[in-house]
Amino acid sequence: MIITKTPFRASFAGGGTDLPAFYEKEDGMVVSMAINSFVYLAVHRFFENRIVLKYSETESVEHVDQIRHGLIRECLKIVGVSEPLEITSFADIPSRGSGLGSSSAFAVGLISALQAFKGLPVSPERSAHLACEVEIGRLGEPIGKQDQYAAAYGGLNTITFRADGTVNVEPITLEDEARRHMEEHLVMFYTGLVRSASEILSEQKKATESDKDKFALLRDMKSLAVHLRDELQKGHVDRLGPLMHEGWLMKKGLAAKISLPEIDAAYEAAMQAGATGGKLLGAGGGGFLLFYCPPSKRAELMRRLAPLRAVPIRMELRGSRVAFLES
Repeated sequence: MIITKTPFRASFAGGGTDLPAFYEKEDGMVVSMAINSFVYLAVHRFFENRIVLKYSETESVEHVDQIRHGLIRECLKIVGVSEPLEITSFADIPSRGSGLGSSSAFAVGLISALQAFKGLPVSPERSAHLACEVEIGRLGEPIGKQDQYAAAYGGLNTITFRADGTVNVEPITLEDEARRHMEEHLVMFYTGLVRSASEILSEQKKATESDKDKFALLRDMKSLAVHLRDELQKGHVDRLGPLMHEGWLMKKGLAAKISLPEIDAAYEAAMQAGATGGKLLGAGGGGFLLFYCPPSKRAELMRRLAPLRAVPIRMELRGSRVAFLES
C-alpha cells in the first residue's frame, strides 16, 4: 500500500504567463503558494487480475487502455504500470472547478505514487514534468505548468517558464514571523460556482495569440509577479493584498468569463469590509475567492460575504510526498 499526500495551491500573481502562447515568446513567471489542503492517492496491488479505480465513479477493467478516466489512464501509461492494482482518491476540498490546481495535484500525486509502486525514485522535478506531459502533451488540456510544479515542490515560490520548455522553481523564504503574519491575513471563500477552466483558458489562449493588447496585459501581469516576488523577499508581506488587487483587475481583461456579476459583488463587499486586495483563484468563473484582510476586520468580512464558506489557509512547506509505504 502506498499513499501520497499532495497540496493544492493558491496563485498570487502572474497566472496566464505559464501558457505556451506567452512563454514561447518570452519567459513567463508566477508567484504561488502551496496550501494546507490536500489530495490523497492510495495505490494497492489488487488480488484479482484487474485494475480497480475509485474516484467519483468506480471502474473495474482488465487493461489500462480500457480506463475511461483519461488522467489516470495516461499516468499509468507514462510511468509504465499495467499490473493489477487498486487506486483510490480522497480530497480535503471540492476538486472540480476549485481554482486550486486540483487536477494537476491529482496528476502529481498519482505519478508520485506509481513511481514508488514501481520502486523508482520520486523527485518533485520528475513528477511535475511527467504530470505536465500527461495533462498538456497527451490529453491536450489548454492549461499551463504552474499547478504541477506548485504541487510537486510545495512552499512559496517564484516559478519561471522558458521558451525551451524548462521550468525553474525559486523558493521565496520568509522569516517565521512574516509567514505567520501573512497566514493570519489570508482567507478563502468558496463561491459554490463550478466552471470549466478549459473553456476559459482556450479563450484566453486564442486572445493571447491574436490580440497584441492581451499579450501586453500578460506582460504587465508578469511584471507584477516580479514586483511581488521582490516585496516578499524583503519581508513586505502586507504588499500582497494591494498587488493581488491590481493583478485581479488586470486578469479580468483577459477573457469574458473570468468573472461573473455575483463574484464581482462578493469582491466589492470584501473590499468594503476591510480587505486590502484579493482575487478569484484559478482560471476564473467560480471556485474560491482569496482575500488579504487584517484579522481585526475578519468578522466583518465573513458577515459581508455570508453565506459563503470561509476557509483560513496556511502555507504548506512540503510538496507531494509518499505519506505511507508498506510492501
